[in-house]
Amino acid sequence: MPHFWNNTMYILLISIVIGLFVAMLFVNLYFRAKVLRAYGVLVRNKVEFGAAHIFSRKKMEAEILPKYPHLTKEITTFVGYIHASIRMASVLVALITAFGAILMWYRNE
Repeated sequence: MPHFWNNTMYILLISIVIGLFVAMLFVNLYFRAKVLRAYGVLVRNKVEFGAAHIFSRKKMEAEILPKYPHLTKEITTFVGYIHASIRMASVLVALITAFGAILMWYRNE
């Protein structure tokens, strides 16, 4: 391959990795604000539950939602934001790792 093609591809991949990092930062800040807002409502109403409840829908529905039926929407919104945040961050980390591996391969070539 011509030298120009390698430089162009390298710069493009670096730009993509930087873009993904910035995207991950903004997604993190966006969901942090959403989670904190929903969390504030739950704290003001003294709703208590653990991580096991967040990651187990059955446990949440069996143990927490019956205690706070008037806050069902707020609890499910909070849990939904946590799940979405984790999914998006996982995808972005995987993409950044993949592009980083590609960049390392190009650098060694």
